[in-house]
Amino acid sequence: MAAYLQWRRFVFFDRETVKEPLGLDGAGGKPFALPPGIAVCDSGRGSLVFGDMEGQIWFLPRSLQLSSFQAYKLRVTHLYQLKQHSILVSVGEDEEGINPLVKVWNLEKRDGGNPLCTRIFPAIPGNKPTVVSCLTVHENLNFMAIGFADGSVVLTKGDITRDRHSKTQVLHEGSYPVTGLAFRQSGKTTHLFVVTTENIQSYMLSVKDYPHLELDTHGCGLRCSSLSDPSQDLQFIVAGNECVYLYQPDERGPCFAFEGQKLIVHWYRGYLIIVSRDRKTSPKSEFAGNEAQNSDKQVLNIYDLCNKFIAYSSIFDDIVDVLAEWGSLYVLTRDGKIHVLQEKDTQTKLEMLFRKNLFEMAINLAKSHHLDSDGLSEIFRQYGDHLYNKGNHDGAIQQYIRTIGKLEPSYVIRKFLDAQRIHNLTAYLQTLHLQSLANADHTTLLLNCYTKLKDSSKLEEFIKTSESEVRFDVETAIKVLRQAGYYSHAVYLAEKHMHHEWYLKIQLEDIKNYQEALRYIGKLPFDQAESNMKRYGKILMHHVPKETTELLKILCTDYQPSGDSEGMLEGKKANSEEFIPVFANNSRELKAFLEHMTEVQADSPQGVYDTLLELRLQNWAHEQDEQIKEKLHNEALTLLKSGRFKTVFDKALVLCQMHNFKDGVLYLYEQGKLFQQIMHYHMQNEQYKKVIEVCELYGDQEACLWEQALGYFARKEEDCKEFIAAVLKHIENKNLMPPLLVVQTLAHNSTATLSVIKDYLVNKLQKQSRQIEQDEQRIQKYREETTRIRKEIEELKASPKIFQKTKCSICTSALELPSVHFLCGHSFHQHCFESYSESDSECPTCMPENRKVMDMIRAQEQKRDLHDQFQHQLKCSNDGFSVVADYFGRGVFNKLTLITDLPVGKAAATIEAGLQRELLTHTKRST
Repeated sequence: MAAYLQWRRFVFFDRETVKEPLGLDGAGGKPFALPPGIAVCDSGRGSLVFGDMEGQIWFLPRSLQLSSFQAYKLRVTHLYQLKQHSILVSVGEDEEGINPLVKVWNLEKRDGGNPLCTRIFPAIPGNKPTVVSCLTVHENLNFMAIGFADGSVVLTKGDITRDRHSKTQVLHEGSYPVTGLAFRQSGKTTHLFVVTTENIQSYMLSVKDYPHLELDTHGCGLRCSSLSDPSQDLQFIVAGNECVYLYQPDERGPCFAFEGQKLIVHWYRGYLIIVSRDRKTSPKSEFAGNEAQNSDKQVLNIYDLCNKFIAYSSIFDDIVDVLAEWGSLYVLTRDGKIHVLQEKDTQTKLEMLFRKNLFEMAINLAKSHHLDSDGLSEIFRQYGDHLYNKGNHDGAIQQYIRTIGKLEPSYVIRKFLDAQRIHNLTAYLQTLHLQSLANADHTTLLLNCYTKLKDSSKLEEFIKTSESEVRFDVETAIKVLRQAGYYSHAVYLAEKHMHHEWYLKIQLEDIKNYQEALRYIGKLPFDQAESNMKRYGKILMHHVPKETTELLKILCTDYQPSGDSEGMLEGKKANSEEFIPVFANNSRELKAFLEHMTEVQADSPQGVYDTLLELRLQNWAHEQDEQIKEKLHNEALTLLKSGRFKTVFDKALVLCQMHNFKDGVLYLYEQGKLFQQIMHYHMQNEQYKKVIEVCELYGDQEACLWEQALGYFARKEEDCKEFIAAVLKHIENKNLMPPLLVVQTLAHNSTATLSVIKDYLVNKLQKQSRQIEQDEQRIQKYREETTRIRKEIEELKASPKIFQKTKCSICTSALELPSVHFLCGHSFHQHCFESYSESDSECPTCMPENRKVMDMIRAQEQKRDLHDQFQHQLKCSNDGFSVVADYFGRGVFNKLTLITDLPVGKAAATIEAGLQRELLTHTKRST
């Protein structure tokens, strides 16, 4: 009773009286009245069903258009409308004193306008006539149970709509009237609850012999039992005058102390509906208003057993029954009126609870109504706001935690940013991370909370979750921990989650543990190790140069992360040239690195060799010890001679010149065939013998060296007669310079006398004298030849020619007729002549020589014409240089060799053009 009095009362239903529908004339609006004499009622399939004392069954649809048919001759005593089938089962009387009849009606079929009665059988247990007390039918149409006032229960098994397919038997016998029956279906198991005025029993119908179990030793009155819905696990409800009991098929469940004489019990959508007569109700009860309550008044209470409150309570006059249909409750009273109880919508009920600050009850109600998560979240928020405003921050944060995923976290965070509420904020942020809904800002805030609280244990617990359970942004956590000075925690996170850059940054910039950072880089995969060495190599080289150099050697040759099994990872090589900047201000380590690379990797990048050469030249230039300097000299020269600088000749030359490395410069000049530069180098250093040696070595490849040497010695004021003589001797042998040019060149030397060139000039004049004699002899020979040819021409014109050849000039065989003879004295077989001759008028034997002469004559004539044309254009043009450049561009002044023997078959035009070009461009140098 005490528990019952603590239940809150609400008005979650609206009460109205059902009124008649408006007619066409606008009349209506009066309370709807049922026919008199209604004895029993039920609902289902869209209608309210009534049975009266005159044997009629009435149907009231939602349109309130009553209809009826005569089911019995006397009266209707019981009705049961199936909810899933249009089957109505009734019990009534046709004759006085005769056992009542059970009739099964198919409402979808008609028989003369009335529903079709598919089955009729007497309601009697065996041969004992008695009164029917209650009736129930299983929704599968395979079971029907009838209770009697003598304590008997008759069970019909099989198709209840057919006599042929069903079997009726007495299931239960007792000495107390049966007041309630209910079928319970759970899976494939069917139970039948039987309640009498003195006990409650459960029968298992899905097992042979129908075993039963007595559940309790007290019962209830008629219409005071019902079966709950699945929300209450299909429990059998029995309402006594003191308590309401709930039963499972095998045991008794919870009990609720609801006092008052129970008249009617129903179950509706999770609510327990009890109509009772409470004689103790005060005349000034809230249900009675100002009117005194009399004994005929009845109280209708609607209980929410799950949430422990009374959803509705009201007083009615003499209730006949309570029916549920069309989503509402209908209360029938003895005066024929129908009262409808319409449940308020969930939001309205919640608002009523909110106004009374009953948030816990609102939450339970929302859950029982299966409100979605958004709706529940709003309730949690309002509850949290209520607790927060009352100052209950711990309770408020618990409610706000329940809104995670729906409510914007910033709404809650702003409320708890005060330092005194940091514990509450921490709890909220922890839950936010556990549900993987935190962003980087939330992680930052939570870690700051930990650090402000100096809660190292919580901090470690937060960051040391397994990788699969990480619910925060790791990089953000590392930043916050680093900023707060928790370096060990930050390093742990960075290493665990493979944030290599952060790990190295903290080790090098904050902890200053360079050895550990270097060890860590050696464990990384190749690509990451390479990038991090480029980034942090200079710092590491400054503090741990030796170890850093060793790691770079490995990285650039055959890298394999430390800890990997042999052969598990294919070795990769970094570009050693890219790491040279790492060795800034560490020349010793740089030299060791570069020499290692050139030894183990002959195909190292060119930059390695360039840098090594520069390094060796620098060391050589700054070394003071002669022995070490000589060694460095040899090393640099050896590197130059390794053949690695062919493609970067200029760079190597610049390096050698910068460091005044003479041997290297001369070697590179020689390799680049820069003979003039070699000689100029010796000239600058006034090494006369070296100048002569260079001319002797390379003069054949570049003749101008001797001329340059003569000019060099001619400009010297020292006594260079010995060297000038040597040069003049070679110039004379090779005929490199005209004598006049030699004299003019030596005139610049004030110390050189005529004796220096006396022998040269004498020899030169003698050679020219001999050349003149040879030319005069050749002229005389040409004159004699010309005279002879002219004489021969005259003889050919005036004298007869006798052909005495006996052999063919081509095949050398004896001549046979027909034959061909030429004035030149050659004779040919006709067939030989036709095979080898190119022209019918020319001798095949003489034709090549004749053609040479003719080509030379034509070339000379054309050359004379071209010369005249050139001289004319040169005189008439305002810009003589452009004319010369034009002829030079066309190759007129090129020195070409005349080719007289051309391949057979070449076109005559091509031959003539070539000869003309060669003859015109041929220039003769006078000696």
